[in-house]
Amino acid sequence: MSAGRDAVLGAVRRSLGHATTDRAAAKARIAAHPRGIRPARSDRDSAGQVDLFQEQAETVNATVRRLESLEEVPQAVADYLKDHNLPGSLRLAPEPQLTALPWTDSAPLLTVASGKAEPEDVTSLTAAFAGIAETGTLMLHSGPEGPTTLNFLPENHIVVLKASQVVGAYEDAWDRLRAARDGATVPRTVNLITGPSRTGDIEQTIQLGAHGPRRLHILLVEDAVE
Repeated sequence: MSAGRDAVLGAVRRSLGHATTDRAAAKARIAAHPRGIRPARSDRDSAGQVDLFQEQAETVNATVRRLESLEEVPQAVADYLKDHNLPGSLRLAPEPQLTALPWTDSAPLLTVASGKAEPEDVTSLTAAFAGIAETGTLMLHSGPEGPTTLNFLPENHIVVLKASQVVGAYEDAWDRLRAARDGATVPRTVNLITGPSRTGDIEQTIQLGAHGPRRLHILLVEDAVE
């Protein structure tokens, strides 16, 4: 298998005009995280990037509600479920900032459970790691506090995103992730989610909910963005 691998990679190198592999140069390039071309539309101040994020997210059929604080999340979730005639039950990511919210006081009629998604779960609530303004994309990663099943199994996905987590471009989001990990390896799974799941395979007609949630609702918490 090793000989076959070397033969294939050797053919690729020859076609690219590289006779040998410069491992030191490759490692240096990876370590430097070089930038590609990025859209100028994301070059705004922080408040402008938050506005752009909302605009772009709504363009791809996500819905966005702005909140003044995290404490407003339980009532906002209850309102969303009521407005869409959804069951009053919620599968919550076991993330400390979410589990510590005043669910009983603010939304006493909701049935809230935390953990990974189960087949019967209709709605999940997770916390985003970052929001990418250029395309209205959410970055979420796996871990004990964020089971990936919550992002894809329930038909309705509600995500809490702080305004301070919004960045301009994809490269900025990856920088943020590397910094948060302090040089350690990245999480096992990093999901970039842009709007609800969709497909246009059937007669070029967009169908929502093809491979995951049919609704994506973002609770955008305003937290000291200049």
